[in-house]
Amino acid sequence: MMTYDYLFKVVLLGDSGAGKSNLLLRFARNEFNMDSKSTIGVEFATRSIKVDDILIKGQIWDTAGQERYRAITNAYYRGALGALLVYDITRHESFMNIDKWLKELRDQSEPSIVLMLVGNKSDLNHLRQVTPEEARSLAEKEGLYFMETSALDCSNVENAFNHVLTHIYKVISKKVLEHGDNMTTMPKKGQTIQVNELLDNQKTGCCSG
Repeated sequence: MMTYDYLFKVVLLGDSGAGKSNLLLRFARNEFNMDSKSTIGVEFATRSIKVDDILIKGQIWDTAGQERYRAITNAYYRGALGALLVYDITRHESFMNIDKWLKELRDQSEPSIVLMLVGNKSDLNHLRQVTPEEARSLAEKEGLYFMETSALDCSNVENAFNHVLTHIYKVISKKVLEHGDNMTTMPKKGQTIQVNELLDNQKTGCCSG
């Protein structure tokens, strides 16, 4: 039985050890794993939120940050409408590598993808190597949303994912309005929204589904 109106795919990117898996675990199941090991391959989890009385199911994908697993990226990025670029505030190197992840993401995804820069492990402020000002400067330069989170103490985890999912919905709603008054272009309820499908519909004028 259908329990959502729309399904949006969001991917997590960033170096191994930045806390991506625990962010996913905290958002999807409100859990935290102190013994979390590096993800091998791809994992995903889902959770639904309400936006304007519409039930949106976020399908959040997590993969390994190690270079040797990068061959899976084509399938990983396919259909993604949003992404969280995650770094560890206690490891400046993980922040410096955001440029690399951002370039790869933009090479693999559509320009309309919703992007958020996430500084994780804010509970370790005494070990901080990346200031909020430094991260905010990068976010402004690259046109990213920015938020600091802690998967351990729950700080801003809900806000980060909800922000991305809400803005995906706004982007899609705006595209439908820009397309014209033909409401048959509105994605069907229960449909998995793929950004390439939406763009194809804009080019051809065909209705989705």
